[in-house]
Amino acid sequence: MKRRQFLKAASVGVAATAVAKPAIAQSMPEVKWRLTSGFPKSLDTIYGGADTFSKYVAEATDGKFQVQPFAAGELVGTFQAFDAVANGTVEMAHTCSYYYVGKDPTFALGTALPFGLNARQMNAWLYQGGGNDLLNEFYGKQGVYGLPGGNTGTQMGGWFRKEIKSVEDLKGLKMRIAGIAGQIMAKLGVVPQQVAGGDIYPALERGTIDAAEWVGPYDDEKLGFNKVAPFYYYPGFWEGGPTIHFLFNQAKWNELPKTYKAIATQAAMAANLEMQAKYDAKNPAALRRLVGSGAQLRPFSQEILEAAYKAANELYDEISAKNPDFKKVYESIRAFRNEEYLWFQVAEYTFDNFMIRARSRG
Repeated sequence: MKRRQFLKAASVGVAATAVAKPAIAQSMPEVKWRLTSGFPKSLDTIYGGADTFSKYVAEATDGKFQVQPFAAGELVGTFQAFDAVANGTVEMAHTCSYYYVGKDPTFALGTALPFGLNARQMNAWLYQGGGNDLLNEFYGKQGVYGLPGGNTGTQMGGWFRKEIKSVEDLKGLKMRIAGIAGQIMAKLGVVPQQVAGGDIYPALERGTIDAAEWVGPYDDEKLGFNKVAPFYYYPGFWEGGPTIHFLFNQAKWNELPKTYKAIATQAAMAANLEMQAKYDAKNPAALRRLVGSGAQLRPFSQEILEAAYKAANELYDEISAKNPDFKKVYESIRAFRNEEYLWFQVAEYTFDNFMIRARSRG
């Protein structure tokens, strides 16, 4: 969405009234917030969601509502962002909910469920399937309100220092992997490591970790993982459609005028759409460059996928048995996923499969 189009849409309700612009401006209070990102500025696409949100909000309010973004570590670290929002240290964050599974596994469901929804399905569930309401029912218990604010699309399976052909090859492997996916991979013998994006390269270079997943070709190329781990696996089955969230301090959100809430909601939707479009546009060329520079592209074996799928479902049943919040959100996602694939297999998959084969024939 272009900024001009956004501003036009955001102002429709105001323009439809007989109130003069100066009167509107006078009635709009000055609000200044700080936003802590979960990402470094060098990752312009994923960090850029915070910039998009801030610019749209400022321009739609003639500068009355200003949000200043800060990169991870400038105010608080990546893994402290949620608590900083909940306790009011900052007004909002732009980050991944699944970074906080240590607090409660339900946080994983706000970002991505391994073998869950792809990006389009995730947006459908959040906006039309009651997903955002369910998540905010959970977030609200901790004083936070959330809005979807980006999606990377299906991610890659990550970079490995050695070739991985079977489940046996995973045993003892120290891997940077975020969220609940780490618990699933642990069932297959992996030793999961929680490492912030900016710290992954040195950990791989030093051999502190043996493998790492991040996002996909565009970001991975920027971070230089191909220089220290040659094997590049796909797909990232743990992140079929990972959502990045804008998280707001609930009290601060409630204080906003109705107009500002509407503008912030639309700005978050614009950031969500823009991030996905950027990744889809930038990943193909980045993948070509990575392979051209020596990255060895490999699919995960069917054995690994099947073993991980089995482990994932076992884990979800285990967590659901003792965590009612997780169970409620998970059952919603599972039911929605099954209906979505009933539809996707008819048209989407058939069309994509034909076009991929047509492309390979030249």
